[in-house]
Amino acid sequence: MSTVQKRDKLIKQWIKEAAESIELAKEESLKVEEKSARNDLVTNMDKEIEEELTNKIRAEFPEDRICGEEGFGDDLKDLKGTVWFVDPIDGTLNYVLQQENFAVMVGVYEDGVGVQGYIYDVCKDKLYHAIKGMGVYCNGQPVKSPENKSLSAGLVATNSQLMTQDQFAEYRKIAGKSMGVRMLGSAGLEIIELLKGNVIAYMASKLSPWDIAPGKVMIEEVGFKVSQFDGSEVDLLNRNKTIFSTVKAFDEIVTANSK
Repeated sequence: MSTVQKRDKLIKQWIKEAAESIELAKEESLKVEEKSARNDLVTNMDKEIEEELTNKIRAEFPEDRICGEEGFGDDLKDLKGTVWFVDPIDGTLNYVLQQENFAVMVGVYEDGVGVQGYIYDVCKDKLYHAIKGMGVYCNGQPVKSPENKSLSAGLVATNSQLMTQDQFAEYRKIAGKSMGVRMLGSAGLEIIELLKGNVIAYMASKLSPWDIAPGKVMIEEVGFKVSQFDGSEVDLLNRNKTIFSTVKAFDEIVTANSK
């Protein structure tokens, strides 16, 4: 069994175990704290799941490094070697207020190149994953590459900041050129919508490396684009204003932004 195959088997197992714990915790009283703002929350489950995943990774792959949302990973200055990206609950605000529309995400990169990506829609029990060069799968079944539609031919997904803050007014105009705007509140689930062909782009004003890395592997696997708003490469050591999109929509969005 190759290292990639070993990781694949373990990641799928670990994600399902994490999801079971997250679902069971719905029946209990969550401990909820604010981070940077009243809508930027962290729960005891975010911390517990990341700590568990981090411990499992370190036990099986002690030479690898980890980038995690809740601080149990390493302080990364570069992406040399094998780096794991872990988001224990992507969509924590949804988890707290809705108890649905959230995901568990894991990505694995080697020397800065995405090798494996996993997004698990917990409530729908759908695990999307990709291994570089092998296609995208949902619960073990191949996902057909979505149609390469233009901006005017489909829906755009975005985040609340992009739609409510005046500094992003130009991007509201870009979104207005589409057939409509949708928001789920989870980067992972928005990326799944793009993979399914339900939207033609996902634009977000502030995504962290763990929000981007797992889905980037999948989006590039189907031949679509991932970049910062200005068209430059995303920086997986920092937060990014990020676009995931079809090739046609990407060209239109970046061109419109450059004017």
